[in-house]
Amino acid sequence: MLRPKIPTMPQPTGLVTPPAVIEPTTVTSAAPPPQPDPTAPAPSRPAVQLTPGTALALVGGGTAVVLVVGAVLVSMLLAVAVTATSTAVCAVVIRSLLTRRSR
Repeated sequence: MLRPKIPTMPQPTGLVTPPAVIEPTTVTSAAPPPQPDPTAPAPSRPAVQLTPGTALALVGGGTAVVLVVGAVLVSMLLAVAVTATSTAVCAVVIRSLLTRRSR
């Protein structure tokens, strides 16, 4: 039921010509190529020098980014907590008002 079907190679149609016979030839060496003119190598890019001042700046910048992102995330969490608390308080007040009316 789940056996793969293997495709068959189609047989050639029409006239088939036999392959042509290729005669071997001798290889003759040509004149050597001219040597390229020596040129000065392109100047490589200078490596980035990491001095103590730049390392301190990188550490300070990374710390500032982490602190800012952390403050934003904590403030968003606080906003969600305040909203949930106020919604719960509103639900309790509305429930108590509705139960008082039905008495």
